[in-house]
Formats: sequence, structure tokens, C-alpha cells
Amino acid sequence: MEDAYAGTGHDPWSEEEIQTLIDKFPEGQLCIEMEGKVAASALSLIIDYRKFGDRHTFREVTGDGTFSTHDPKGKVLYGIEMFVHPDYRGMRLGRRLYDARKELCENLNLRSIMAGGRIPNYEQYAPELSPRQYIEKVRRHEIADPTLTFQLANDFHVRKILRGYDPDDTESRGFATLLEWNNIYHEEEEVLVGAVKEEVRIGVVQWQMRLFPDLDRLMEQVEYFVDAVSDYGSDFCVLPEYFNAPLMAEFNERPYLDAIRGLAGYARPIRERLVDLAMKYNVNIIGGAIPDLDGEGHLQNVSYLCRRDGGWEAAYKLHPTPDEKTLWGMRGGRDIRTFETDAGRVGILICYDIEFPELSRLLADEGMHILFVPFQTDTQNGFNRVRICARARAIENECYVVIAGSVGNLPRVHNMDIQYAQSAVFTPSDFAFPENAVKAQTTPNTETTLIVDVNLGDLKELHNHGSVQNLRDRRLDLYDVVRKRR
Repeated sequence: MEDAYAGTGHDPWSEEEIQTLIDKFPEGQLCIEMEGKVAASALSLIIDYRKFGDRHTFREVTGDGTFSTHDPKGKVLYGIEMFVHPDYRGMRLGRRLYDARKELCENLNLRSIMAGGRIPNYEQYAPELSPRQYIEKVRRHEIADPTLTFQLANDFHVRKILRGYDPDDTESRGFATLLEWNNIYHEEEEVLVGAVKEEVRIGVVQWQMRLFPDLDRLMEQVEYFVDAVSDYGSDFCVLPEYFNAPLMAEFNERPYLDAIRGLAGYARPIRERLVDLAMKYNVNIIGGAIPDLDGEGHLQNVSYLCRRDGGWEAAYKLHPTPDEKTLWGMRGGRDIRTFETDAGRVGILICYDIEFPELSRLLADEGMHILFVPFQTDTQNGFNRVRICARARAIENECYVVIAGSVGNLPRVHNMDIQYAQSAVFTPSDFAFPENAVKAQTTPNTETTLIVDVNLGDLKELHNHGSVQNLRDRRLDLYDVVRKRR
């Protein structure tokens, strides 16, 4: 890649990124070897094209280099790279790779191959020709483009022009051709069970803090709410941060640091019970956020996504509050990622994390549809920080944001004495959504549930045809939000 892209301004993928790609989709990473050396290579993903539409960017379709967008259940083979070492050019190796991709597409029964194609010679003609005029002249063989001419000769057709596809591609002036090759042998498979939903129902629990004598009684109350939202056919049940705080009364006579670690001892049993409830009631549970100890004994705040198929994953609070750090010695997590579910791609940011816009922007670049925010605030000031920031995140990232908090008092639990909350579901602000961008909200400081339907198709329509397009209109030539590699 370094040799093939020399002088183009393109940086090659890191070894770690390429290994991630191989781990996720080994069949899609094609290589031609000559004399013991890599002579040419083609890299690809399988994607659910409905999540991206015809106006995506390279960053969006690759998950900003994380390749989290790879979906084995998708129907489109998406080509993300193809390159030939300069020493082996002129040997028709690119055609071999294209043929291999087509064979792979047919064998996997995928609908098509798509790619964003560079037009590197456009830089020479940009002062006099629009991208459309340039492509038409290449099509009529009046101009030769080393990439587009080759792709047209390999039975690809230009579906549309992509603006801002790769702002770093100065030769193409940021433009790209959306290329497509259709697999005429593709046979549609009717999905009868387990298809990803477009209409998603969310059940939000506004939890009343009260003392419980033990874990069993606490989980009885949790099960009551899971059962309640499940009766309405909810796809998600969302619990608030520190819903298990009443159990800390057992350790009330201990110093703060010991008390919170005593509460962390309940984390694994709670997770196991939440997984059981998710399967029993056929609902994905966002397990609030509870303190837990990692393998080295460090205290962290974690939200468990418990899927209704019995699986689970963890999202860690990245920014502990000043009190969590000074009183409890809590550490922030280091993993920023989305989670694929049977009801869309979701993100989880815990309370204070929603006040850092960079986090949700990184998740949006991975194709997030719904952002869940379990929170715990004691004053209206703290609550409004969460609420106002959550509303902003929904608009700027073109996604739904769900906040779930707790209410009431815990007079015998230090540092958890009072709660203030008004749980809600926020939307982007455009014609398909409520005028005030609030889908629904609870009565403040009252124990209740909120049952809300959101449509993921409306998000796709917003991405492609919204009155304004916050994600697409970013000036990535001037600024960016970059994930640091660990």
C-alpha cells in the first residue's frame, strides 16, 4: 500500500487495522502473490446497504477504520481498497482481482458489488469540467482516467456522484463515483424470523429509589418493570444509572470507598439475572449502569447490554464525575464503540459521558441509530446538563437519544440521598419528527414507564434528504474527531 499510494497523499491502513479486517471477514481480503511477494490486493466488507444509502462517505462505510460496519447478513459486497505494487503493473492483476470479487459475490449470493471510485485525473480538468461532464467524457473515451476507465471496462456502472466521499483525496477533489456491479445470479432469501426491525419500540423505566432488604427483592422490582414493558412488545427496556444503589445501605457504616466496593460485589449476579430476564421476556435490556471491579480490582461504572438471545456486552463510563473519582476512586473505561442488535445499531453513554460531544460523534460515524443514556442526577442543574446535551446529540448526530433516570430519596445511603429525573426520548429536528424534537417524556420525579416507537427508516431519510444534513455537511477538510489507537 505504501508503494502503490506513493505521492497520492493517501495513508495506508495500519497493520492492526488490516488484521482487524482479516479477522472480521477473511474471505473478502484478496491477495495475489508473485515470487513470494504481495503483488496486488483487494479489501472489502459486506454491508447492509440500507443503513448507508447513496450519499455515504468512506469514513461512514468503514466505521472510521474500525470496520464495525461489516455485517455478514448484508447483501452488498463493498470494495474499500484495491492496489497493485508498481513493480507488477501492466500484468492485468487488477482484472484478476475484480474477477475474484465477482466470484466471491456470486458464491456468497450477494446482490451486488459497490464501491466509491476515485477519479484521480479529475484534478487536471476541474477548472473546466464538472464531475458529471468529466465522467461522461471518460465514458465516451475522450478522456482516460486510470481508475474509472478500468472500472467501466470491468462491467461496473456509475450509479451517482458522491460529494465529499474522501476529503483527503485532492486528486479527485473529494469526489468519487458510486460504482455498482449487479450479480445476475442473486436469489433473494425471505427473512421470516430475526430480521432487523425498522420500527423499534423502547420501554424506559423511571425508577423509584427505595430501600430493599436484599438482592432478591431488588430484582423482583426490576422484573416487574421488564415484564411490564415486555407486555407492550418493547424491543428495549432501559434502566437508569445506579438503580442498584439501595443495596449500598448494607455497607452504610463503612467508609465511602469500602461501601461502593461492597456494592460492586453485586455486579456479576445482577448481570446474570438481567441476561435471564432478557431471554425470559424477549426484550433487550440496557442494564442501567452499576459499579463493578475489573480483573485488576479497579472500580469502574458499567452498563450491560443484555440481548434477548442470551448474549451480553459491556459499555463502560469513560468520564467518572469528580465525586466518583475522589470519593470512590472510580476509573474511566477506554472502549468507545457501538453495538449491533436485532433492532438497530446502538450506543451507550453513561450520564456524564453525554456531555462530551466527541464521544457520540465517533459513535455516529459507526452508524449508530439509537443512543442510550442511563443517568443519575440529584439536582435540576445536574439533570439539565444531561437533558440539554442529550437533545443536542440527537440533532447533531441525526439519531435518537434515550435518557433514563431515577427519582425519589435514599435517606440511609450516603451520596445517593436525593434524585431528580425526567426520562425522555429525543429525536432529530426535521419534518419526520416532532416539532420540538421530543418524542415523549415522563412526568418529573414520578415512578413510571415510557413506551415509545421510533422509526429507523426516518433516520435514513434524514441522512439522505433532510432539510439540513449535519453529518454530511461537516467540513472534514478543516476539522475532524479522531479516535486514538491503543
